[in-house]
Amino acid sequence: MKTYLRGSRFAAALFASVLVLAACGGDDNDTSDDNNAAQEAPEPSDEPVHLTISHNAVRPDVVAVWIEDYVIPEFEAKMADEGREVTVEHIEGGVDDYKTQLALDLSVGEGPDITSFDQFWTAEFAAGGLIEPLHTVVGDVVNDWEGWEQIPEAVSGSLDVDGERYGIPLGTDGRVLFFRTDLFEEAGLPTDWQPTSWDEILDAARTIQSELPDVIPMQLNAGVNMEEATTLQGFIPILLGAGGDLYADDGWQGDTPELRETLEFYSTVFDEGLADSDMQLVTDGRDRSFEAFADGNLAIMIESDYLWRGVINPDGGFPIENREDLVGWALIPAKQPGAGINGQDFVSASGGTGRIINPNTEHPLEAWELLSFMATYEAQLDWVEREPRITAREDVNEIGIADDPMQTFVAEEVLPLTWYRPGFEEYPQVSEAIQRMVENVIAGRSDVDSAAQEFHSNLEGIVGAENVSGG
Repeated sequence: MKTYLRGSRFAAALFASVLVLAACGGDDNDTSDDNNAAQEAPEPSDEPVHLTISHNAVRPDVVAVWIEDYVIPEFEAKMADEGREVTVEHIEGGVDDYKTQLALDLSVGEGPDITSFDQFWTAEFAAGGLIEPLHTVVGDVVNDWEGWEQIPEAVSGSLDVDGERYGIPLGTDGRVLFFRTDLFEEAGLPTDWQPTSWDEILDAARTIQSELPDVIPMQLNAGVNMEEATTLQGFIPILLGAGGDLYADDGWQGDTPELRETLEFYSTVFDEGLADSDMQLVTDGRDRSFEAFADGNLAIMIESDYLWRGVINPDGGFPIENREDLVGWALIPAKQPGAGINGQDFVSASGGTGRIINPNTEHPLEAWELLSFMATYEAQLDWVEREPRITAREDVNEIGIADDPMQTFVAEEVLPLTWYRPGFEEYPQVSEAIQRMVENVIAGRSDVDSAAQEFHSNLEGIVGAENVSGG
């Protein structure tokens, strides 16, 4: 455990150093004056072009297979039909800290022409001058791409910073309550469960605790070792259910009544033994939670649809052979009906991934052609036929996940009410502060009052006191 933490913190420190160095050297790359100007598309190259694309995975990962078996041959053939010689190479990933490696490469003008990218990295990389808006790299031709009309505004903006598009989103997800229907039936709970308040979640967990004492009633991600899962799969859905937000009215939200209600919920869950606090504090705690759920030893989880399509699916790390019969899902309720953010009855949070173009590419037009080709209807449909999932394109979702009731539920019922992480470079540090705060509460190191006050102070240290509300 200690080795992992040291490695993680070293990587974080290294990444921060890369950003500082990149920002210090940013004057020569300052394109702010050019960002609002019309950008003409570069001319196609008359010479043979070689492009590289990276995704942090190796075969048999579905995306790696899709890139090598579909994207590369199909795109090269398309270019050949146009009389152009373009070859594409897939640079295999599989590194432990892809983010830091990518930052290092970009900071010295290296790296693949196209790379996969997590939505919440965008603001950080943009602030460090490591990436640039698509139209700055390629020109206004990017605005004419047909695919934008198929991507909902909230999703297409997931890779935006200050209204500028930095990449094409690939897909998104949504957080729900998963539950074991077999355990619910055994405990006398409804198998079509849909709680409408926090009390109904707690009541179900208490019933599991009483009727099935060997079963962990629920999993609520908490703590530093759970990393971003603590923030997005635990803290945020509860905060939103209390009517709170992380950033609102041009300010970060610190010690607010909604924050304290969120911590009180955590305190209730763990003080009553409705969740396993030890599981939160070990480095493989999330995998342990997946294993417990798959084995029927855990009844309720807040997770994204990744659990369904990437963990308990037949090819996942913790498969449930007949998951369609044993696993149910429900919307995450607000504290009470109407008490959630924007007066909502139910809440969710979403993340997303996409791909960006390296601003140092020698072939921006061809890189854009490859990037947009990978996001076409045909290419995305081929991808989801290999692994059904929610894509950024609505026209693909209508077909690609039509036979998957869980993902259709997310696309139709969850995404309309979801929330995305604020696009600020400080977000990763804020998220880490949240993880520490929650861990201190569930481990009994801090009560709610002191944890909220300490978080407020830490938040002021990260973003500046003038940018923090509450307290």
